[in-house]
Amino acid sequence: MAKKIGKQLSLPKSEAFKMSLRNIRIRFGRALVVSSSVFLGVAFLMSILTSSTITSALLKNGPDAIRLSLSVDASDYMARNIWLVSLSLLVCVVGITNSMLMAVSERSREIGTMKCLGALNRFIMEIFLIESALQGLVGSLAGGLVGALAIIISFFFRYGGQIAPYVPYFSILKVFIFSVVLGTVIAIVGAIYPTYLSARLEPAEAIRREV
Repeated sequence: MAKKIGKQLSLPKSEAFKMSLRNIRIRFGRALVVSSSVFLGVAFLMSILTSSTITSALLKNGPDAIRLSLSVDASDYMARNIWLVSLSLLVCVVGITNSMLMAVSERSREIGTMKCLGALNRFIMEIFLIESALQGLVGSLAGGLVGALAIIISFFFRYGGQIAPYVPYFSILKVFIFSVVLGTVIAIVGAIYPTYLSARLEPAEAIRREV
């Protein structure tokens, strides 16, 4: 019976996906922490990239008055923001890793039970990585939308509707896709070490562990 259950747990990836969704629903608060970390990092990244994209388009084709206004210290401003974005994404990775480590600690008995039923290390890793990827995807989508909309609205508020023909919406869409992919990858990277630890837990040790 244990071998039969073990095979069921280790083979189908759809089963790992279903368990990941169930764990997110049960531990919604923990999932919200991870998604919020990604949301803030991606929102900041998207705001910087969107601002740079619109600024470049206006400097190239925009009205002369706007081009003169934007040309002041544009390069220094961009370099400074890239450094800030890099730091924020690094903090985001650390936050995700810490949150996932706590998740592994809280669910050690659950992990031990699955292993006793025959779950393979690969299956345990799939559950945690899928969870983190889903949380990262949701946080990245929300962060990308908020970051882009905030900057677009701020540009229209500052310069009015005259900039509408010059806003590169397709370029902003490409930047948005890049930000979403990057945010999701960051969430997965942040979960790799905790996931490895969860897979390495011995069943008896995991079940005995105090939560």
